[in-house]
Amino acid sequence: MLDTLPSVFVSHGAPTLPFEEIPARRFLEDLGRELGRPEAVLCISAHWENARPALSLAEAPETIHDFYGFPEALYELSYPAPGAPDLARRAAALLAGAGREASLIETRGLDHGAWVPLLLMYPEAKTPVTQLSVQIRGGSADHLALGRALAPLRAEGVLILGSGGAVHNLRKWRDGEAGVPDWAQAFDDWLAERVQAGAVEDLVDYRSRAPSGERAHPTEEHVLPLFVALGAGTAADGGGGRVLHRSFGPGGLSMAAYAFGG
Repeated sequence: MLDTLPSVFVSHGAPTLPFEEIPARRFLEDLGRELGRPEAVLCISAHWENARPALSLAEAPETIHDFYGFPEALYELSYPAPGAPDLARRAAALLAGAGREASLIETRGLDHGAWVPLLLMYPEAKTPVTQLSVQIRGGSADHLALGRALAPLRAEGVLILGSGGAVHNLRKWRDGEAGVPDWAQAFDDWLAERVQAGAVEDLVDYRSRAPSGERAHPTEEHVLPLFVALGAGTAADGGGGRVLHRSFGPGGLSMAAYAFGG
């Protein structure tokens, strides 16, 4: 394991990803081996929204099946990783030091934005994990600041893992649109170029600067984890990120992943 881990953003796709024979699944299976096993994981999932930052103190977080209408086998999956309440308290203290009060939630489990990628990355489920919520009213700049406050965790053996979607328009996914729409490809290309260039201002203002920014993200919850990872990984050197993976799933869902720092 690296002394200082990068912060990472992954696109978790549909809940059925563990059963799908697509490049993104194989990438996530390889990613855990590439990163090594961290001391703990702080996961920022698009599927936990709160009015202000919230962290889970659960010592044995349940596997939350926060979806419906999928094959029964999906509901039989579980990810019995231990919780990381000490990490949650440490993260809350870092946020407090940056002027951000965080709530500590006793019983919050792992939603599929957390356990789906972790099941593929660390299938042995032995690495302690806690979650940090996204704040939908906060926006990209706010989540960038959260990541910068949390950056010291990287040197403490903690993997800061943002889990969302690089392009996430569920209407197109539900319609089962074949191929990759031009607008989705254009946004995905722009995102990759801007990440590698370290163009933080452009990224924060993606809704007006990127091609089809609002179409790629009609709502922001699936892109906000990227900004936490971006902030945590660029707090010290201000350099660009690196592309870990790029591919598309059904309906124009980008499965891109990025690493920052480390």
